[in-house]
Amino acid sequence: MENITILWADDEIDLLKPHIMFLEDKGYTVIPVHSGDEAIDELSNHKIDLVFLDEQMPGLTGIDTLKIIKERHTQIPVIMITKSEEEHIMDEALGGKISDYLIKPVNPKQILLSVKKHTEARRLVSQQSTMNYQQQFREIAMQMSDRMDADEWIELYRRLVYWDIELANTDDDNIHSIFQSQREEANRLFCKYYEQHYLQWLNGSEEKPLMSTTVLREKLFPLLDQDDPTFMIVIDNFRYDQWKYLQSAIEQYLHTEQDNIYFSILPTTTQFARNAMFAGLMPSEIERKYPNYWVNEDEEGYKNQYENELLDEQLRRHGYNIKHSYSKVLNADFGMKLVGNVNNLMSNKLNVIIFNFVDMLSHSTTDSNIVRELASNEQAYRSVTLSWFEHSPLVELIKELGSRRCNVVITTDHGSVRIDNPVRVKGDRDISVNLRYKQGRLLDYNAKQVFEVRDPAKIFLPQRHITSPYIFARMSDFFAYPNNYNQYVQYYSNTFQHGGISLEEVLIPFIVLKNK
Repeated sequence: MENITILWADDEIDLLKPHIMFLEDKGYTVIPVHSGDEAIDELSNHKIDLVFLDEQMPGLTGIDTLKIIKERHTQIPVIMITKSEEEHIMDEALGGKISDYLIKPVNPKQILLSVKKHTEARRLVSQQSTMNYQQQFREIAMQMSDRMDADEWIELYRRLVYWDIELANTDDDNIHSIFQSQREEANRLFCKYYEQHYLQWLNGSEEKPLMSTTVLREKLFPLLDQDDPTFMIVIDNFRYDQWKYLQSAIEQYLHTEQDNIYFSILPTTTQFARNAMFAGLMPSEIERKYPNYWVNEDEEGYKNQYENELLDEQLRRHGYNIKHSYSKVLNADFGMKLVGNVNNLMSNKLNVIIFNFVDMLSHSTTDSNIVRELASNEQAYRSVTLSWFEHSPLVELIKELGSRRCNVVITTDHGSVRIDNPVRVKGDRDISVNLRYKQGRLLDYNAKQVFEVRDPAKIFLPQRHITSPYIFARMSDFFAYPNNYNQYVQYYSNTFQHGGISLEEVLIPFIVLKNK
């Protein structure tokens, strides 16, 4: 334990000598003072880690002292101690941003617990998290060694996301390395599982899990049978760990009813996965059934400009002739206008709202050195997402919906993965540009390094040419051209990309919330 210095201000400080001696025996340094004025002076002269502050002192009262401390030393935790249990005193102290509140008489164990809570909490939590993960490491490893089905993979991924977030604040580099290795092994095994079962899911020879093409029918449409309107918020390129990081902030206003994870189709990109979600059809089925609504990669035009029309067709196919809206939020001004229009949107049975920020953030890790620094790893990527949410029109929308009777869905079309392992590939000028999947003629690659689909029809993807297979990158791999190879690799390494196969891209959230 590092040396912790405690300032204790109480006009009867001499009577607290046993408590002070108890803390000193535990290794803490305690500076006792008799008044608020003395406390302010000591704070100016010493490095103080924690303040115990008596609420009822003559002269400068505890509340007055608290205000001065918080003006000058905002980072120092202050624990108010008082004889009074009157509610207005508690409210005033809490409003002054105290860290804790104790009622006299206090005993040494209470004091010690409060000190540890506010000076050693991070270290103790880190130690406990490390111990708990070490205990579960073997259990997770044994689970991965079994033949798992889709539901078991979802549950394993939930556990990995939990530990990823739980261990993020620990300073133990060794445990970070162990967890990273286990997550990489999980990703390797998941890619193998996904490749073995994906074609069987699509051709009907094996029961498929909840996927892009079925998620609205199975999870959204039952909500439309209820009396309340439904708002479906689609956050483009939103990972499950980002949802878990935002969950507590969102649950200030809404209650989580369902925490679902579903499987994205391939490629895990907006053009394919989101069109499939809105249409309830695979891409080649959309191209055949609604040719006016499908734009191929080599064709001019925005690849997702018909999402609303595809949603309308899916609703009609399943007997939902309902009034619905579709909005895409590309900037804060439009987002706030949308929030102001919620009262009118409540008359619709379904409102679909697209937020593109997370996808823009992902792409910005490639285009901007500043953003790459801000989102340099998984924890930083989540933190930037949370910071955006807390200052975005989305949080205002969540607040507004939290005060109304409605269903709220938060979902996405695919996730993203941090890439760091280049895989060489060659092709002609028509080769697709995505870093995580390639389609085109004359593709030259090592088949052992990719998931190869020579006949796109087998996975219901449009085929541009007879000799145009699809190849998909696994885990943290990305495709790099031999020309200017080193420069290319340096430019794209440690950025967040999507289109291939990984836990982060494929297993994505579909969350149902209601007002409290």
